[in-house]
Amino acid sequence: MIAHETKYTRIGDSWIGYQVVGDGPIDLVYITGLTSNIDTMWELPRYARMLERMASYSRLILFDRRGSGVSDPIGLGDTPTWEHWADDLRAVLDAAGSERTALLAQNDGTIWGILFAAMHRDRTTALIIWNGWVRALADEQYPMGDSAEVNDAILSAMTQIWGTPAVAPIADSSIAEDGFAAWAAKHMRSSLTPGAAVRTMRYTGQIDIREILPSVQVPTLVLHRRAPRVNPPIAWGRYIADQIPGAHFVEVPGEDFSMYGEGHDAIQDEIEAFLGVVRPAADAERVLATVLFTDVVGSTERAVALGDRRWKELLAEHDRIAGEQVARFRGRIVKMTGDGILATFDGPGRAIRCAHELGRALEPEGISIRTGLHTGEIELREEGDVGGIAVHIAARVMHEAGAGEVVCSRTVKDLVAGSEFAFEDRGLCTLKGVPDEWQLYAVRQA
Repeated sequence: MIAHETKYTRIGDSWIGYQVVGDGPIDLVYITGLTSNIDTMWELPRYARMLERMASYSRLILFDRRGSGVSDPIGLGDTPTWEHWADDLRAVLDAAGSERTALLAQNDGTIWGILFAAMHRDRTTALIIWNGWVRALADEQYPMGDSAEVNDAILSAMTQIWGTPAVAPIADSSIAEDGFAAWAAKHMRSSLTPGAAVRTMRYTGQIDIREILPSVQVPTLVLHRRAPRVNPPIAWGRYIADQIPGAHFVEVPGEDFSMYGEGHDAIQDEIEAFLGVVRPAADAERVLATVLFTDVVGSTERAVALGDRRWKELLAEHDRIAGEQVARFRGRIVKMTGDGILATFDGPGRAIRCAHELGRALEPEGISIRTGLHTGEIELREEGDVGGIAVHIAARVMHEAGAGEVVCSRTVKDLVAGSEFAFEDRGLCTLKGVPDEWQLYAVRQA
């Protein structure tokens, strides 16, 4: 067995456990999904052999996201968001000295693997997806999803069998080696408690990132079982491959849920062949971001009432406070717009929190703002400017907000599903200069 050592890196008040195994020319990070414990995964011989094969040609980076495995737990009843998990990944990559990496994401890890690849194209050389999905629940445009009743039944069943030997023969029926069911039960218990597992499944089941898929601009390989006995069905994998530009889809024979199950050598052959022909990504001229626009309500009347000198002083204070709040939530101010700001964020949750905190921070100055948010692909231009349809949409969304309101597109709402935010449906709106009608929501912190 290749020697491996568990290390820790810190993000905020939390500690994230990770390992770097092998010294090959490719950096490859494995995003394991719901069940993850970087110590116990080595205890199953077939799992260890798979990891060793990947480490034979790469620097294989393994880690446990917050709330699972050897990383810090979270509070009872809490669930981290995909933004937290993307932060965990970035922190681990920094600690491992990895500037650019290929991502191997599986199961629910696919959601934030895709989002990381779209938002951090400059750090992502390739994306590989195993048995993944981007939406679990059915709707009119996604009939292959589960009904709410089926989803509830799955969650109910998991509370009864999580961490028991009953799971292994259901999920991976071809693996009959001695001790597999006992190891699988231990690995699940070492990853999450039943309550935490169901909370995470409920959260990831609410997320919908279908609109993000066209923004993935790195070479992508989608691998999916032909007839898995448990979710996700192959239609979910085909959907991902169809929506990511240039993605290559491979149908893998068999029923097993796990990548180390039946046909594991053929699966690794596909991954190695794919990574062997990966070309360096083009310059990151387009990235996924959440765009925030604000302006001061009644600015013309305030300027007339205060006079030029006092109005300029007030705007300077507005700009100072805005700069502090955007930096606090790890955003970037693109420009001041006279009586507002244009800023971008790598996560919609942080953008929403910033919008609310900025509004509160400006209240003592007698300044009321309105805010518009949209997540989409933006163009990175010279001297730090940005452009693209996503910028125009965010600006038009802002004009639909009233004093003190934060209004967002449906894309933003779908990306923060299951979080602490409450949404008020504003219906379909026609945005000036933007095609189609757009579903908008007022956002409040619950």
